Amino acid sequence: MDTLANTRSIVGALLPVEELSSAALLSGLEAHKEKPLIFSYDGRDVRPSYHVTEVKTGSFRALDCGANPESWSETFIQLWDIEEENRGHMPAGKFLAIIRKVDEAVGFDPQARLTFEVSDGVRPMQIYRAERMDAGDAAIRVHLSARPSSCKPRDRWLQDQQSCCAPKAKQPCCG
Repeated sequence: MDTLANTRSIVGALLPVEELSSAALLSGLEAHKEKPLIFSYDGRDVRPSYHVTEVKTGSFRALDCGANPESWSETFIQLWDIEEENRGHMPAGKFLAIIRKVDEAVGFDPQARLTFEVSDGVRPMQIYRAERMDAGDAAIRVHLSARPSSCKPRDRWLQDQQSCCAPKAKQPCCG
């Protein structure tokens, strides 16, 4: 079997997944301000009494495993998934008001990478990305999926291999 085809079959599913951007999330919520906002992760919905406990924004510079410089902006939204009496899911409009306060106080880049940190206050925080958003009649649901670590040089190499016209990379990773 062709080595390239074999490599694709083994790691093809590991290519980066499309994610909702901060801008896409906010514009999607704007049309549904009165609806309850439900985040789903690990096959279940957040409890109705969840809190947005922190919103962090930052610009990062790093060196990847292939010694390539990287830079990006990222927003972290921390969800505290707890149980409290007599509370319903937060309306999308309240979430948008929280983001407006963040923008006024520290700035909010709508093009930034969006990461969710979720914990129930007992287990360690887990890191998720916003995969998609569904607006139903009763609620708006944001589906979160785990954000795995990744080798950026390998990801770029795999993307080049899937392109019909891309130059061939010499090696897939960490050279």
